[in-house]
Amino acid sequence: MKIAMLGLGNMNGAILAGMLAAGSDPAGLCATVHSEDSARAGEERYGVAVHSTERDPEANRNAASGADVVVLGVKPRYILTLCREISAALAPETVVVSVAAGITTGAMERNLPEGQPVVRTMPNTPLTVGMGAVGLAGGRAVTEEQLALAEGLFAGSGSVHRVAEEQIDAVAAVSGSGPAYAFLLAELMAAGGVELGLDESLARDLARSTVAGAGRMLADPGVDPAALRRAVTSPNGTTEAAVNSFLEAGLAGLIADGMRASAARGRQISEESGA
Repeated sequence: MKIAMLGLGNMNGAILAGMLAAGSDPAGLCATVHSEDSARAGEERYGVAVHSTERDPEANRNAASGADVVVLGVKPRYILTLCREISAALAPETVVVSVAAGITTGAMERNLPEGQPVVRTMPNTPLTVGMGAVGLAGGRAVTEEQLALAEGLFAGSGSVHRVAEEQIDAVAAVSGSGPAYAFLLAELMAAGGVELGLDESLARDLARSTVAGAGRMLADPGVDPAALRRAVTSPNGTTEAAVNSFLEAGLAGLIADGMRASAARGRQISEESGA
């Protein structure tokens, strides 16, 4: 099977790293980027063929030609242009998978050949460490077999969840953007430790290890985050004092507001792109 990754930024890079870690054959994978420098860096990092449009303006079309799956990993504003660019190179059964926020399957279908199978996904960067989460929605022409093919891109490096397309923005708010929330928490915890008198390096290491360890505890299927929190929150203890302070300061509302902002931005990107 041939898989073409058009664009090799953070998300497509995470997907590619996840596939390779899960045992995908590098010979069946290729990618495209803009610059020759990025192409060389990509080949050294991933061990797959990476072609630059700077050197070969036909690189995207050549990569898409004969591919079983084409993964569109460019910025949302370029997705529809890329769809039009590769249209003539696609086989009728080639599955076009997008990882871009805000660009609907309908918009892609209007810029691809009639009946082209399209899948819209919302993955996240923990795919690189085998702990990703992916929301996936199929377009009008995609078959069950083709949806399963798209799921296979991620199955070895994370959990895949089929959702209705109207839920993709909500998926982005929870898991697509979610790693940044955890990183921000670690960043703020470290800053708080410094304020309490810890050395900056020590505070950062303590915060990093704590957030990473807590995340690993959450990784087991069926684990309830609330139950884990209660288990480490002794009555009248130090942890309860901190948790109560967070909640009284409105942390729950702040997080809900942030997630609503993420989902709203996804809808705005769709509107701006004409999707």
